Amino acid sequence: MTPKPLKRHKALQPLSRDHHHGLLLSWKIRNGFNKNVETERIKTYADWFFETHLVPHFELEEAHIFTLLEDNNDLIKRALADHRRLKRLFNEEGDIEKSLHKIEEELEQHIRFEERVLFPEIQKVATEEQLAVIEKIHHQDGFEDKLDDEFWR
Repeated sequence: MTPKPLKRHKALQPLSRDHHHGLLLSWKIRNGFNKNVETERIKTYADWFFETHLVPHFELEEAHIFTLLEDNNDLIKRALADHRRLKRLFNEEGDIEKSLHKIEEELEQHIRFEERVLFPEIQKVATEEQLAVIEKIHHQDGFEDKLDDEFWR
């Protein structure tokens, strides 16, 4: 019998919704390549998503979520390394198509890791007071997408 998954605390739910949009970015990139969309069109959207959604999300996690575990925690080290690698991939100016393929794969793996491993661990050790602070800091006002070029459709 597999253990029942830990229900996500309401303070972390907006971050999980952010993760859902990140998974959709991976899907959009994959779908764009499957439809032979020009790489530049995909890159334009990916860059917009990175600046508008991922950078603020990473900053919030690094400042307020990851700090709930010890600095030398291996899960935090992995999450921070993932963030650094993803930032480098988004800023890569060489082989953009190769970078986008890596972004699509690595972003999805990173999100799955945070949702399945890191967040449950944080939720186990965080106090209600700490989670209340997170809830005050990050409450989702609604996701705004860039729909001027829906290449993934």
